[in-house]
Amino acid sequence: MPKHELSNELVKRMELENQNSSFEKFGFEDSAAYRRDTTVDKSNIWRTPFVRDSDKILHCPFYSRYADKTQVYSLWKNDDITRRFLHVQLVSRIARTIGGALHLNQELIESIALGHDIGHPAFAHSGEKYLDELYRKHTGRHFLHNIHSVRVLDKIYPCNLTLQTLDGIAAHNGEIELCEYYPAKLSGFEEFDKIMEKCCEDKAFANKIAPSTLEGAVVKISDIIAYLGKDRQDAIMSKTATENDFYNEDIGSINAEIINNLMVNIIENSYGKPYIKMDEKHFEALRQSKKDNYIKIYNHAAADARLDITVKPMMADIYGQLLEDLRLGKTNSPIYTKHINYVKNLRNSPKTPYEKTEPNQIIVDFIASMTDDYFIELHKYMFPNADYPVVYRGYFDD
Repeated sequence: MPKHELSNELVKRMELENQNSSFEKFGFEDSAAYRRDTTVDKSNIWRTPFVRDSDKILHCPFYSRYADKTQVYSLWKNDDITRRFLHVQLVSRIARTIGGALHLNQELIESIALGHDIGHPAFAHSGEKYLDELYRKHTGRHFLHNIHSVRVLDKIYPCNLTLQTLDGIAAHNGEIELCEYYPAKLSGFEEFDKIMEKCCEDKAFANKIAPSTLEGAVVKISDIIAYLGKDRQDAIMSKTATENDFYNEDIGSINAEIINNLMVNIIENSYGKPYIKMDEKHFEALRQSKKDNYIKIYNHAAADARLDITVKPMMADIYGQLLEDLRLGKTNSPIYTKHINYVKNLRNSPKTPYEKTEPNQIIVDFIASMTDDYFIELHKYMFPNADYPVVYRGYFDD
């Protein structure tokens, strides 16, 4: 389909306002950034608050684990199939492009984008669902990857990130789409912490939280844009679908069309406004395209990898054994040697020792940090006689 273009009227307006700096300024100001500990991490002219946040996220030891966490297709040996490492970069690039056009704070956009999935477990949506079920069964609380991303950067490995970055990460949930995004009011860390706690208790509430900045809203919609077409590209690459399975006359079918056409529509409808918006036609196309992806990609991908009969019981094995090891204080268990000791060595003088954390939370922290391959290797190490049908799709398999 033809590429969408910004209207001539808007292009002329943008050019004029860029020349004389007369554009509306709705972006978040660096001077309003706020951290838990305001006595350290002082910004300067060349290292602004959100530049510092991005640096902290990039150097968080858990950041590198994006590289081997499944985006959609698990148990594939194929370097062309997307992993979370690429996804977060695509979200950042799309969001920065939109944010730049709207004169938003691109450094805040980048810090939110880079950290938004750092708490996501292995094995895509299935891995998150299994871990949520286990955590819920043992504690009555929910595991949500966006809320856990905040925990990684704020509690497990305390980075002293700004409230605005953490808030954007928490509220990014790319499964929930809206036609129009207005920033939500947020008074400070006390309110934010209460919201995080309520999310763990009430999944319905967690699905409704909104970012407090336009930058967070841009990342939220960019998350959907980034995976919508790319997941289809992976489906075609894996020969589980064809391009003809996804045609939508309003936004296109291939990745490049979807990204361009949705970005254009958002910029056209949001420029100079205190909100982020798509028109109704593109919003409905987005919703229908997401629905198509679930039917034709996500459900099929999980079933194709047989995750319910492999990863699900394996995760239950690991969770149960590690919890027992923790209860008995088995210091030679991987929960100590590969997780608790590792985290203790990373933390910067925390007020509460990590080993004093609630046991189920420690287990969840460990499992959520694992990459796909690490998870499978750990199960093999802990249960050498188990026989689950874990089968990888090889490079040369048809």
